[in-house]
Amino acid sequence: MLILGIESSCDETAAAVVEDGRKILSSVIASQVKEHIIYGGVVPEIASRRHVEAISSVVKKAVTDAGCTFDDIDAVAVTYAPGLIGALLVGVNYAKGLSFGTGLPIVPVHHLRSHTAANYITSPELKPPFLCLIVSGGHSHIVEVTDYTEYRVIGKTRDDAAGECMDKAARALGLPYPGGLNLDKASVGGNDKTYKFPHPVVTGSKYDFSFSGLKTAAVNLIHNASQKGEEINIKDFGASYIKAVTDLLVSNTEKAAKDTGHKTIVLAGGVSANSVLRKKMGDMCRKNGMTLYMPELSLCGDNAAMVASQGYFEFISGNIADMSLNAAATANIEGHENE
Repeated sequence: MLILGIESSCDETAAAVVEDGRKILSSVIASQVKEHIIYGGVVPEIASRRHVEAISSVVKKAVTDAGCTFDDIDAVAVTYAPGLIGALLVGVNYAKGLSFGTGLPIVPVHHLRSHTAANYITSPELKPPFLCLIVSGGHSHIVEVTDYTEYRVIGKTRDDAAGECMDKAARALGLPYPGGLNLDKASVGGNDKTYKFPHPVVTGSKYDFSFSGLKTAAVNLIHNASQKGEEINIKDFGASYIKAVTDLLVSNTEKAAKDTGHKTIVLAGGVSANSVLRKKMGDMCRKNGMTLYMPELSLCGDNAAMVASQGYFEFISGNIADMSLNAAATANIEGHENE
């Protein structure tokens, strides 16, 4: 079965064709990163306009690269939520137009579910149930995946996401967008004990995260040093800060895995590309006799192959939308309307 995936939730216009949820036949991405660098982050209006300009050619190239035609495609899977609403609307409306013109069914896909599905492509043997840590610029979740379309959130951030936490600190340091990626690169070889950062605990919920205090501590440290004329060692700062963030992510995941009895652990989301997080998760799983699955680096960021992969499982479970499908800036991964 061939699924055409369409992704436009942020600043990547992407399309891909995936066979049976696990084999990529084509994957095309039109990135806007260079354009948004000058603003230090994604500008929603610009992102939406660039999606409009790129989406038609990106989809056509994906189908051509896959060596097929629209007659060979079984369904169109599209990211409908969560994300930048204007950007999402471009993908959703294009998918609806494509469905109207070709008769192909539309499959709505939750963005975080598709990040999880990136692991089905990297590791075709992976099957639910498993425990998944999903970490991105806007989300930090610990989720039980009991089946391909059955999710249960058991832990999440109460305020900022881990990716946002890293991005803000990187920006305060003067590092270019994308901040988290550049902070990771800048911290290689740094001493992670040089700077001390808090390790917040959420009272009454041992699996939930809180990163706002950590982010504030980092920004205050940078500003105080600037006011005193002191120089921040970016390599050591980055290493210390990433250690604090990843310590929280890994420790809560470990507690959740032990309490729920899961031995299969999955890492997903844009922050799953972070080198420190990947190492720490691997060390934690080896220590506890758990098996860790991580997406290959090319599938950590936003792409349409992961959308097509999850779309396959949504399609065979009967999750098909009609022309009333709309985009949503927020949506619960469990299938509810709101986060």
